[in-house]
Amino acid sequence: TVAGCYVTDGHLERNAKIRLLRDDVVVFDGKMASLRRFKDDVKEVQSGYECGIGLEGFQDIKPGDVFEVYQMEEVAAEL
Repeated sequence: TVAGCYVTDGHLERNAKIRLLRDDVVVFDGKMASLRRFKDDVKEVQSGYECGIGLEGFQDIKPGDVFEVYQMEEVAAEL
C-alpha cells in the first residue's frame, strides 16, 4: 500500500526512519519501503510537495494518519 502524502514541514529522506500516528498513538515505527514523486522513485522530497510513501511490513494505512519522519544520530557522551 502506498499512501498519498503532503510534506508540511521539513523534508523527507528515503533512508530516514518513519512512524505512523493514528489518533496521536504510534501504530508503526520502522522503515520506508518506497518514496515516490509521481511515478519516479526519489531519495528526497521537500516541504510543500506531494509524494507517495510505502511502509516496510505494514499495510494498514488509513485516511487521516500522520507520518513523522526522523533520523537517529549518534552523539558522543560528554563528561
